[in-house]
Amino acid sequence: MTSTPDLPPKPPSRADRVSLWRYMRLFRQDILSAQPARLYRAWMAEFRTPFFRSYMINQPALIDEVLKARPMDFPKSDRVGEGLRPLLGRSVFLTNGAEWQRQRRIIDPAFEGGRLRDTFPAIWAAGKAAVSRIGATNGNAPCEIEAEMSHAAADVIFRTLFSLPIEDQVASEVFHLFRAYQRTQPILNAAAFLPLPRWMPRGHRAETRRTAAAIRTLITQMTAARMAEIEAGTAPDDLATKIMTTADPETGQRFTTEEMVDQVAIFFLAGHETSASTLAWTLYLLARYPEWQDKLAQEAETALTEAPDFAVMGKLRLARDIFRETLRLYPPVPMMVRETTCTESFRARNLTRGSQIVISPWHLHRHERLWENPDGFDPARWQTENGKTCLREAFIPFSAGARVCTGAGFAMVEGPLLLAMLVRAYRFAPVADRVPMPVAYLTVRAKDGIWLNITPRQAAGDEHAR
Repeated sequence: MTSTPDLPPKPPSRADRVSLWRYMRLFRQDILSAQPARLYRAWMAEFRTPFFRSYMINQPALIDEVLKARPMDFPKSDRVGEGLRPLLGRSVFLTNGAEWQRQRRIIDPAFEGGRLRDTFPAIWAAGKAAVSRIGATNGNAPCEIEAEMSHAAADVIFRTLFSLPIEDQVASEVFHLFRAYQRTQPILNAAAFLPLPRWMPRGHRAETRRTAAAIRTLITQMTAARMAEIEAGTAPDDLATKIMTTADPETGQRFTTEEMVDQVAIFFLAGHETSASTLAWTLYLLARYPEWQDKLAQEAETALTEAPDFAVMGKLRLARDIFRETLRLYPPVPMMVRETTCTESFRARNLTRGSQIVISPWHLHRHERLWENPDGFDPARWQTENGKTCLREAFIPFSAGARVCTGAGFAMVEGPLLLAMLVRAYRFAPVADRVPMPVAYLTVRAKDGIWLNITPRQAAGDEHAR
């Protein structure tokens, strides 16, 4: 472990040179510790295999070229899709070209600014439920906070997407299956490294295939039931209804039930997994640095009201900066992979057609030539010139450009709000000798969970006063 008493945990880097076989094994176990330390300083690095070449780019101008200036020239690589397709099918996360453009035209209206206000009461209700659930279940023993935040984030998704609380039986089944799937699915499988023909099995683990099929069966039931409610005129006005009733403005077509299942799968995976990961790491960082936790508790006590009011988001400035700082240190999606469609020249290197372009928020957000105190936890950085510059040029937890995450605005409401509600109610403290180590499964999680001691904040304050 390369952390110090003053710095939050960071995984060790591998030796600069290893064999392809060793690299593949490391990659399947954890994408983060499989990388060499030089990537935290390099503007560009090349990785060669007998089958393809991969280039990691950290220079902001190059990243802008790929993600913003010419996104259609650098489609998503199928090498990542190979591992995720059993669950996500042809969701917007994996498609390219005209198919992706059509999907975004149907999905994007559901996440426009006005719709965030409409979904705010559901997010608020999920936050209140999380506060009550932690109070009811937490005793004197340490609490594994990743599991609690997974529960809370899943509740947000089900309430906003299908108007169902997590206590609903089908919603609960999907949630538990997703937790099992997340732990069995590596970011890349063998097909990401080897050019396999389409007919050849992709090497997915039996448990991965089983849980993916079970999840899709349950989502199909929920989607079909909603389609029937829409046809009967009894459907609630939530995100699922909005997406399923939106027609592509160019073709007039709507999503079929099968297409909607693909989209719901990525909404849950992206919205649940990424939010749960970031909330858990944020609470750990606040436990580790209690002075920031106390400042947030003061802000939350002043800003939060008894009833849901979207205006509160303008008052939770510190909550936003703390959540943003966690997204910098522990971006839930550590790497994104694009592919060249023609010969390119990057930093005087010629990239052939089909080369893999790796953009790593994990390395970009900690880049030693861009950030001041890159490995430190400092929410105040966002008010400095360096922080403001890097926010524009080197901060991409939700990607950037045309393929920026549809739910980015949603996440920046959900995260700070739930964080403020939890810290107003409870005090979080680290558990001695249980420092979490980041590893990348589908998202950046802790190898053995994140364990915290939790006490009611008011009770703790009263005891301190005595």
